[in-house]
Amino acid sequence: MESWSQPSIPKLPGQGLPLALFDTSEKRVHPTTPGPVAKMYVCGITPYDATHMGHAATYVAFDLVYRAWLDAGHEVHYVQNVTDIDDPLLERAVERGEDWKVIAERETALFREDMTELAVIPPREYIGAVEAIPSVAEYVTQLQAKGAVYSVDDDLYFAVHDDPNFGKVSHLDTESMLATFAERGGDPDRPGKRNPLDCLVWQDARPDEPAWNTSLGHGRPGWHIECVAIALDHLGNRMDVLGGGSDLAFPHHEMSASEAAVLTGQECNQHFVHAGMVGWQGHKMSKSRGNLVFVSQLRHSGVDPMAIRLALIAHHYRTDWAWTPHGLDGAKDRLSIWRQAAQSPKAPAFEPFLAKMREHLANDLRTPEVLDVVDTWALAATNQDGDSADAAQLMGASVDALLGIKL
Repeated sequence: MESWSQPSIPKLPGQGLPLALFDTSEKRVHPTTPGPVAKMYVCGITPYDATHMGHAATYVAFDLVYRAWLDAGHEVHYVQNVTDIDDPLLERAVERGEDWKVIAERETALFREDMTELAVIPPREYIGAVEAIPSVAEYVTQLQAKGAVYSVDDDLYFAVHDDPNFGKVSHLDTESMLATFAERGGDPDRPGKRNPLDCLVWQDARPDEPAWNTSLGHGRPGWHIECVAIALDHLGNRMDVLGGGSDLAFPHHEMSASEAAVLTGQECNQHFVHAGMVGWQGHKMSKSRGNLVFVSQLRHSGVDPMAIRLALIAHHYRTDWAWTPHGLDGAKDRLSIWRQAAQSPKAPAFEPFLAKMREHLANDLRTPEVLDVVDTWALAATNQDGDSADAAQLMGASVDALLGIKL
């Protein structure tokens, strides 16, 4: 599947600090430990609507991870999927009387456009679930050989407790797991399952639904195994960061981590990193509720994408927060001040400010503190409290490289 265009990223003097992130599975901030190539997998959209502010906040957050690793001297191998076949997409197709493939292609194209305008670095591999179906079939066959997959009617299920560490990502008790599983696409009450939490890895063909011929028969994949197949195919058995929104910690990341562990015989994910939820009108922004603010709508109304990005990173990536017009207005004002400062003929030396930016970003992407640092510099530069025009240009490059804000 086609990705999107690469933004230019200035090379800064010196080098960034090692990046530490909050790990959901360990409930603490600790250093990421990539080798020369940092590996990251972030779960992508289900393309039946794109791209609302919850999506944008998540992908901008992991773009900051990418940028911090680059600044620290790593090459980054980033993979993202598109869940371009799933029940919500099929339901939307029926609701609108459209072909599901047309919806998926249109919304994926819009997502690419939004990511380009927000200066999000594209993944090296951008893979649709449909593309991965042959690989999914092969991994399900391997799980069958290990005795970790069983049949219910003609569907295939993964036995989650074949992984002794199942539950370590979310730390939920069984009652909470069951309730959340039912809310987020699971089927805990299906008769014939060995355990209510066991998850679907292959669904036999249903009438009037798309299906593919594979070694498993005529059908389509379950949700979690798609990401496992794509991640293992392109990143191997070790991922420095597995990321997504906090609503993916359970069941998606919990179950995909267990499937990968049974397949490989090892824990594949070094850090489980989750972005907070963005609210609107008193509730989490979600497609099912319909309370969405879309990036494309704001862009088409004339809002600078850099102001949108600045509004997003004004909040720490793993906090829950509410989108407001007031917050966007504040971001527009801040962007205007920064751009004025970047043209100052007498700006203060940028090096101390760059060092502070790097320090805050390395400490779990503390973007609100980073913005305060840039605000302090911008105020001095606007007041021409310095003696260097070059400093203004170099500070602008620092903001671009580390925050993705082009001044």
